[in-house]
Amino acid sequence: MADHSYDAPFEHLLRKLAPQVLGVVARRFPDFSSAEDAVQEATIAAFTQWPQEGVPDNPRGWLIQVACRRMTDHVRSEIARRERETAVAAKAENLPPTVEIEADMDPDDTLILLFMCCHPALTPSSAIALTLRAVGGLTTAEISNAFLVPEATMAQRISRAKQTIKASGVPFRLPAPHERAERLPAVLHVLYLIFGEGYASSIGSHLQRLDLAQESIRLTRNTKTLLPDNAEVAGLLALMLLTDARRAARTGPDEELIPLDKQDRSLWDRVEISEGIALLTAALAKGSVGLYQLQAAIAAVHDEAERVEDTDWPQILALYELLKRVAPSPMVTLNHAIAAALVHGSAKGLELLRALDCDPRIAGHYRLDAVRAHLFERMGDHEAAIKHYRIAAARTTSIPEQNYLMTQAARLAHD
Repeated sequence: MADHSYDAPFEHLLRKLAPQVLGVVARRFPDFSSAEDAVQEATIAAFTQWPQEGVPDNPRGWLIQVACRRMTDHVRSEIARRERETAVAAKAENLPPTVEIEADMDPDDTLILLFMCCHPALTPSSAIALTLRAVGGLTTAEISNAFLVPEATMAQRISRAKQTIKASGVPFRLPAPHERAERLPAVLHVLYLIFGEGYASSIGSHLQRLDLAQESIRLTRNTKTLLPDNAEVAGLLALMLLTDARRAARTGPDEELIPLDKQDRSLWDRVEISEGIALLTAALAKGSVGLYQLQAAIAAVHDEAERVEDTDWPQILALYELLKRVAPSPMVTLNHAIAAALVHGSAKGLELLRALDCDPRIAGHYRLDAVRAHLFERMGDHEAAIKHYRIAAARTTSIPEQNYLMTQAARLAHD
């Protein structure tokens, strides 16, 4: 055993390794649902043992071995109960050493897992939810936040998706080219949501989760290698890079949130910005303009402004108006209202926000109250701003965002 302190980041390490381990186990045992259960059991065992015994020298191999043993037990139980799965049982009975299992690992396992979870037998929402759970390692609560639905609803959706994958008998391999095209929209949406959770965590004490953001960028790069001529894949990668470029400036020394208009832009990663703009330029040259290219274009306008007052808000507003036509959603409407307020005044932004009060997907979401508070503050109505800052703080499950919102309310109350 290696000598690691109790304060080692077990959670981050396990989140990073779990999809890799699931890829190995799912490829060796053709039962996705049971494979995921086995990996979860191995993860729980690691949480229990590693703090006392130390992290193994080969933590991934340790997890694979424990998960495969769980699968062996599962297969034996099935044989005893139904006298079936003979071939799988034989494989389980002759489980090779950990080193051999790891040698069988394919570097594309996580990418294969990504496409497998986005199987056409699933509804788009179920495929995305399952992939966020299996590949992204997100909790059910985090996924329900991303979908703006109750946690219980999301738990049922994920459970049904796993059963559908099991019943389909889909082989563990990259799909054929025509199948990739069919599954690609769901794959890109999953990668987008994983990156979003990594860039702005919806739950907990940390504003950002670097492991998720980096993994989503890595998988998107791999997807672009697989589909080099797809403009939307390039657009998504550009969006991630142009957004991730601001990461170092988003938090202060105590991990406090720093909003875009207060960030030290000298901390922005110019290498990522240059790569993102190059990708976006090449994607737009292909002629078709989609969801991710438009969002990347908006991010590029922000990143190209050396000072906040140099931001071309009329251009951003025009891009959001186009985005509303291409891919309407409550969050797009929310961001469009912000851009409209900065071009036409806060009263216009508040007027546009009223349409969201009747949309059940966002009516109780903290972001709606946070934006409303900001616009009331810009208008000089501090009483209304304080009210909505406090409502937003009570509704968010992110501690850094909650602290920021309460700080804004306290500042206005003091003034």
